[in-house]
Amino acid sequence: MPALSPVLDHIDTHLDASLERLFALLRLQSISTDPDYAAECRKTAEWLVADLNGIGFEASVRDTPGHPMVVAHHPGPSADSPHVLFYGHYDVQPVDPIELWDNPPFDPAVREIEPGRKVITGRGSSDDKGQLMLFVEACRAFKAEHGQLPCRVTILFEGEEESGSPSLKPFLEANREELKADFALVCDTDMFDAQTPSICASLRGLVGVEVTVKAANRDLHSGMYGGPAANPIRILLKILADIHDENGRVTIPGFYDGVDETPSQVLQSWETLGVTPESFLGPIGLSVPAGEKGRSVLEMVWARPTAEFNGISGGYTGKGFKTVIAAEASAKISFRLVHKQDPAKIAEAFQHFVRERLPADCSVEFHPHGGSPAIQLSYDAPFLTKAKQALSEEWPKPAVTIGGGGSIPIVGDFRTYLGMESLLVGFALPDDRIHSPNEKYDLNSFHKGQRSWARILDALSR
Repeated sequence: MPALSPVLDHIDTHLDASLERLFALLRLQSISTDPDYAAECRKTAEWLVADLNGIGFEASVRDTPGHPMVVAHHPGPSADSPHVLFYGHYDVQPVDPIELWDNPPFDPAVREIEPGRKVITGRGSSDDKGQLMLFVEACRAFKAEHGQLPCRVTILFEGEEESGSPSLKPFLEANREELKADFALVCDTDMFDAQTPSICASLRGLVGVEVTVKAANRDLHSGMYGGPAANPIRILLKILADIHDENGRVTIPGFYDGVDETPSQVLQSWETLGVTPESFLGPIGLSVPAGEKGRSVLEMVWARPTAEFNGISGGYTGKGFKTVIAAEASAKISFRLVHKQDPAKIAEAFQHFVRERLPADCSVEFHPHGGSPAIQLSYDAPFLTKAKQALSEEWPKPAVTIGGGGSIPIVGDFRTYLGMESLLVGFALPDDRIHSPNEKYDLNSFHKGQRSWARILDALSR
């Protein structure tokens, strides 16, 4: 097994060179949502292929109906070495509004933003070019010191993540056998804070639905019909109010089917992170948790399902006042799912819940807006345990296993099309301003992130 110390030393002594390579990548304006930048996206893919070929990968640009993929392969020490698939994306968000940038978004630089803290500035510095280059640089260091990687590595860099990944699923399906590995490594996530690395072991799923309750065949004068006529706004609001009980739990029958309790040792580790209702809610002007009573805010976000109302409409909502009983009222509702909850069953249970509460002379329509299951790794999965230990050896504080309140579709796609789980490790920080003007990436994260991936590759190969 190749010794790790020379690899870490190489990363330390060649940090400036790795930074220059990142700057070259950041100067490429790979905005995937704007057709005017299609040539820049292809140029970025070609740059990555050339860089990967330069360190011994067999890399190529793969055309899609949209922006190209980058696929690269490198053998391990033996044919039966562990095999990982590393995923990142090279496309970036648009830079508008340009006037809010302190420096040109595609002219990267290192700047000191506070005493002792330097950051890399520029669009894509954190999301996701800085992140993906950490892994490439770790591979480069192994090749430079030992002439080989500690395990088999396949790399997939996408060029449409910021525009909805329209080509990804067909590409995975068409190249299923080539891309299969023991598991995937996904870098598009955050650290818990600047001192505490994290591994995301769960991602909540999602069900979206719009419900419309209809009553009279037209809007009505509230003076002439108020009282006898059914009011769909009142009916809909009553139904929505019934979805939660006084303890914040969802009352839809069967909603909690497949929801497991988080292991006590995991909950205890989350308690050590020092997140309180005040620290979590204070920055957004709130202080009192509104979810399930008896659950911490981190447990609610990382490990519990929710039902949230995202929009409601009906009747007259313009300026002034109009005394009308609306003919219909609508609401947009999202359910965040955890563990083994079934999106289809949740959608069906919600529809049944609404219909049971509907007056006889009213009707209802449902308009689905997609659904996806949650992702949950075993907290004691061997590859997760190895990666967690490797991270803890690099950073000041031990690595923590966390959950993700939102969804990362690629993780579900890897499970569906390639039949494998994903290890989510990233080194972005919450204040990196991704998708916003003045995006940045902590220079310390760029350095220690390279060392971290080297440690993880070494650990996973054992």
